Amino acid sequence: MNRSERFYRIDQLLTARKVVTRQELLDELEISWATLKRDLAFLKDRFNAPIIHDRDAGGYRFAEPGAGPSYELPGLWFNADETYALLTMHRLLSDLEPRLLAPHVAPLLSRLESILGQEGQRFDEIAQRIHLARIGHRFKDAEHFSELSRALLQRRQVRITHYSRERDEHTARTVSPQRLTFYRNNWYLEAWCHTVRRLYSVQTAPPPAHQSRFRAPRAVS
Repeated sequence: MNRSERFYRIDQLLTARKVVTRQELLDELEISWATLKRDLAFLKDRFNAPIIHDRDAGGYRFAEPGAGPSYELPGLWFNADETYALLTMHRLLSDLEPRLLAPHVAPLLSRLESILGQEGQRFDEIAQRIHLARIGHRFKDAEHFSELSRALLQRRQVRITHYSRERDEHTARTVSPQRLTFYRNNWYLEAWCHTVRRLYSVQTAPPPAHQSRFRAPRAVS
């Protein structure tokens, strides 16, 4: 964690545990004693943190608030990975069709928006200023995806209509789904084809209408 994150972690530990030993701080922050001393001094000198070492209690704690300057850490927003994860979850949940999960998704969306806006920022402003580009995204047919995912989890074969661009022809095939992979905003199915006895990886989204007449997979026992 970076220095700012350590400051907030120290504040959280002292607030939650009341008294924290030096070794506990070193273990939690994964830093040296010299670095911890610098962090504590910076918190006290720059942010007026009332941190004291209580020998009787055997560790560090916050002193009772006095008449001096108030203690307050500056606002800390999310790092790159956390921002990407939160906005991605929000985007994925927002894209769900209003079906069976709708009653459960709404509270999750509300919670994500409150987390993203916890530093006084409105979520709609954040969404306008931070954009996740969806490159190469294709429409996925919900019926086809549901059929394939059920067959995958139930270990059942499916019959599909395979389109070959090279020969411009359709052939009926029986495949055994092996794994679904989400890569670059698209779902891919890895399946063993019993017709040609090969492992294939194909997109679960049907190709454009002008390229083929995609037929829904049909499960077989």
